[in-house]
Order: sequence, then structure tokens, then C-alpha cells
Amino acid sequence: MEIVCIALSVYWFILIARVILSWVQAFGGRVPPGLDPVVRVVYELTEPILGFFRRYIPPLGMFDISILFVFIALGIVRQAVCTA
Repeated sequence: MEIVCIALSVYWFILIARVILSWVQAFGGRVPPGLDPVVRVVYELTEPILGFFRRYIPPLGMFDISILFVFIALGIVRQAVCTA
């Protein structure tokens, strides 16, 4: 059970990295070319769950709020699994 808690915590930080990367790109910043493989992995790990939530939660204007619901769902799962 502890390995699941660790995996959920790691995924939490990967989602935070995704948010930061999206902000960097939204404000015209560029990720250094040496980090392209890391960025690709972050997007490949987060896109399946974000895509699932995006199907049911439309964006509010130009803001994609599906990630908020992913954080909420992940927090609920972590609470249920890791505190038991």
C-alpha cells in the first residue's frame, strides 16, 4: 500500500510540473532544448487523465480547469488510500 501512496505523491508533483510548463508556454517562454525529453514525459504521463477529464469538463473561456478536478480527485484518492 505504501508504494501506491508514493506513486500518487509522485504523480501529484508531475501534475504540478505540467501546470508550470503550461504557464511557461502560455506566457511565451521556452523550455531549454535539453529538457525536451523531460517535458515530453511529463505530457505523456499527464495527458491521458487530463484528456479524460476534458471530455466532461469544458474550458472556461481560455482556461482549462480540468486539472483542478484532477487535483481534487487525486487528493480524494490519496486521502482514502494513504490514511487508511
